[in-house]
Amino acid sequence: MARDKLKMAHGVPVEGDQFWGREVDLGIFISRIEAGAHQLLIAQRRMGKTSLMKETARRLKGRYLTLFVDLQKCSSAIDVIAELGLAVHPYKPLWGKVRDALGGAIGRVEGLDLGEIGIKLRAGLVGEWRRRGDEFMAVLAASDLPVLLLIDEAPIVVNRILKGPDYNLTPERRHQADLFLSWLRDNSIRHQGRIRIVLSGSIGLEPILRQARLSATLNNFEPFELGPWDEATACGCLEALASEYGLGLDEGVPQRMVKMLGCCIPHHVQMFFRHAHDWCARRGAHAVSARDVKLVYDTEMLSIRGHAELTHYEERLKMVLGDELLPVAEELLTETAVAGRLTAGTAGAICQGYQLCSLDVVEAQRQIIEVLEHDGYLARKGDCYRFVSRLLRDWWRARYEFGYTPVSKRGA
Repeated sequence: MARDKLKMAHGVPVEGDQFWGREVDLGIFISRIEAGAHQLLIAQRRMGKTSLMKETARRLKGRYLTLFVDLQKCSSAIDVIAELGLAVHPYKPLWGKVRDALGGAIGRVEGLDLGEIGIKLRAGLVGEWRRRGDEFMAVLAASDLPVLLLIDEAPIVVNRILKGPDYNLTPERRHQADLFLSWLRDNSIRHQGRIRIVLSGSIGLEPILRQARLSATLNNFEPFELGPWDEATACGCLEALASEYGLGLDEGVPQRMVKMLGCCIPHHVQMFFRHAHDWCARRGAHAVSARDVKLVYDTEMLSIRGHAELTHYEERLKMVLGDELLPVAEELLTETAVAGRLTAGTAGAICQGYQLCSLDVVEAQRQIIEVLEHDGYLARKGDCYRFVSRLLRDWWRARYEFGYTPVSKRGA
């Protein structure tokens, strides 16, 4: 039987016949939606959260009014509600009601592009976003079809509301975040059965809420964890990619590639194949050998080109931890990458070396480890922590090992 074929995704969400290896996850996810649940879609970066939501929307088309909203550029409750409103714009019968609910006296918007409409919607929400947001949700709940809100990058906007551009959590910012999250919770309960809400993002929402003592605001949302592919699914993906592009894979090559990654994050599997494909193309080769796998991993995956695709991990850490805790987290990760493990004693010794203003050492260590564990950098193995992904470990070590002395080798 001919193998399935698959095109390279190039880091963008996929759906339809390009949606690979998530049928069981998708089935469970949709069954929860059908039962009326609100969900927190949890996964580390590049695991395929957005693809899962896009494919869900495609399969439920006609049975639900599905609105996919990306909040990556939002920084306030007003921004969020305006973006939710703009998502209704293609649905003309409902759009007029939504415009009136959100905009009040903004006037006619016909002939304006979406950017201009968004500006008007934001202006109409100033000073009364909660009331108008309630009216908007009521309009959605009264639509002919049940509504599914697929909200991507929700943790980013919550983090911005909480910490602002200086990453400083203040009482006023906490109050504003509490107002927004309580509004979301109240409406999710009020319109249960008519509106389903999925919150997802590339940084973890739960650690952010715990930092601000706001976890209870979304305790009616069920966690849905999206894990890495298993070895068979990852190998099947590599074989389908190879079949699509006419590239041979020598015996055992897919398994060797998966072993080198250490964790089958879908994007990393695709990235490995893309580098192997380009490696062979530059050399006029028609098949990937076991020797090629090691060379591609060392010279391409861990090169500057590999770094460019992985540096987003560092950027997202700063968003959650801020300027004060970021250097501590980076050293903890460097220690783990270089020494191969991170013990409680070693982590404590590292944290003691920093002068922290906002937190005591014990609380700082707890918060950092919680973020690193929740967001998929580290996992507990017995009495220590280790990297989940071998690729991320090797990339981090290649980037930071030079000049670093592990705690065990430092002088008294």
